[in-house]
Amino acid sequence: METEVLLTLLVVAAAAVLFIAGAVRVDVAAVLVTLALAWLGLVTPAQALSGFSSSAVIAMLSVMVLGRGLDRTGVTIRIARAIVGFAGTGERRLTAAVSLVAGGLSAFMQSVGATAVFLPSLLRVSSLTGVSASRFLLPVGYAATLGGTISMVGAGTLIILNDLLRQRGYAPFELFAVTPVGLPLLLAGIAFFYLFGDRVLPRHERPRLTPQEELIQTWCLPCQIFYLRIPAGSPLVGMTREAAHMISRYNLHLISLAERDEVVYTPWRYTRFAAGQELGILGEAENIARFMDDFGLEWIRAGESTANVMADPNVGFAEVIVRPYAPIVGKTLRDLEFRVTYGVEVLVIHTGESERREDLADLPLQAGDAMVVLGRWRRLRALATNRNFVMVTPIEGRAGVRERDAPVAVLCFVAAVGLTYTGLSIATSLLSGVLAMILLRVIPVGEVYRAIDWRTLTMIAGLLPLGIAMETTGTARFIADQVAALVAGYPTPLILIAVALLATAFSLVISNIAATVILVPLALVMAGSFGLDPRGLALLVGICTSNSFLLPTHPVNALLMGPGGYQTRDYIVPGSIMTVVFILITVGIVSLLYF
Repeated sequence: METEVLLTLLVVAAAAVLFIAGAVRVDVAAVLVTLALAWLGLVTPAQALSGFSSSAVIAMLSVMVLGRGLDRTGVTIRIARAIVGFAGTGERRLTAAVSLVAGGLSAFMQSVGATAVFLPSLLRVSSLTGVSASRFLLPVGYAATLGGTISMVGAGTLIILNDLLRQRGYAPFELFAVTPVGLPLLLAGIAFFYLFGDRVLPRHERPRLTPQEELIQTWCLPCQIFYLRIPAGSPLVGMTREAAHMISRYNLHLISLAERDEVVYTPWRYTRFAAGQELGILGEAENIARFMDDFGLEWIRAGESTANVMADPNVGFAEVIVRPYAPIVGKTLRDLEFRVTYGVEVLVIHTGESERREDLADLPLQAGDAMVVLGRWRRLRALATNRNFVMVTPIEGRAGVRERDAPVAVLCFVAAVGLTYTGLSIATSLLSGVLAMILLRVIPVGEVYRAIDWRTLTMIAGLLPLGIAMETTGTARFIADQVAALVAGYPTPLILIAVALLATAFSLVISNIAATVILVPLALVMAGSFGLDPRGLALLVGICTSNSFLLPTHPVNALLMGPGGYQTRDYIVPGSIMTVVFILITVGIVSLLYF
């Protein structure tokens, strides 16, 4: 064994230990790997830094920004509502439904792109349903990777496979030649997480509360908003909020009123109710039940409602204090026409030693009174600058959702994905979409940099030189030759399993494309030596280089790491099981079809 090969294998082993042990952050571990390769002379200084300008990093960076653009224009919340409306709020149904769609979509587009389509929406689904994002991001990402094996254009490895076959005089595979393998893989992956997701998926909770969550907990606010529809025969039709005694009798706050796809937040107290309107009401469940029974209202699931206040980034809670000597001291909310004047709903007033949650309209305000209000952030910002009040709650800095730009954002995203079919590289195509969003003012330049998860990008950029070292030092060829010699003379099923394991191992330490380029020619030679179908063995390699579930080194896994709060060890248990299932299904079906 040559010295360079030995040193490369030692770096690979050290990298695996660093990632699995979690002694340092993944991005720091990746940079250590890059520097070790350069220090040992296994890569040139230019190659050591080449990962930071690689197409994979640019593609991932672009995906993050495109996702922020869709989120900023309200596209993601609409998709999230549709998902919840279709699948409900159950964790299993949500995971299965989105995984099926993501897997089907990735059959015709790159898995990173398919994941990017759903990632911002899935984070919104987490807000809508209360299900931790760590519970379904990983299954959806795995489904997107599995879906890439349904057609010969779904994964870059399969596209490269056909090119390599043509170069060597073999007939390429037709578009759906791989479907008998890919479709069972996708269905098996979805079924696995549907049945066993509770046991293998992590439950990560955010370590720190957001200012909004802290405010809700401190004041014990009823943070759940119920959505009710007014049927034609309801006694509520034609009444106002005060006539219905919503606050005095039921202690309920009318937060939103939706009619014909238009939503009004904190509507005026004299607004009259009409049939077909959807009411967003803040209160306790037992009071909601009484109100529904008394007025014959219909319950609506949050995901099916036109409005969803708690998932709307334009709406929030705030705590304000009445300034000493303010002109409003001694006046009531009714005197001030508080809803009309300030556009917010007062939920609680703490005055002196007491706290009031009912009959607030006629309570005279005193200097130092603390109030909890709910409304749109733009109205809360205006309230913060009013000389009558001191705002205690931090005001969110972002400009909020700009729904009027939603069609432009969607067009930029679709155009970016479409460019990948014109011959442009994925990185160039997606970066073009980012530039279009900036030029069309969908997303400000300053927000572009905030949208990027630099830890993930650093991890990918730091590991790419390892793949270069594996190729240039001959380590990859050395390992492949050793495996080929080891399995010579064994039964065909064992040879196929060995090839599948080899392709899987390569996909974890070098890029999927590089693994395919190295192993397909070797597979064609091995097939001749073992008397096997060369195209069948090459197809096995092309599929198994997508078997990258065990570590966050695959672009899809890396993309989900930050939003899901995952650590390397979170991939090991579900990834190990999926890796075994993947190999068994692929080897079994390819054996039936070609051997």
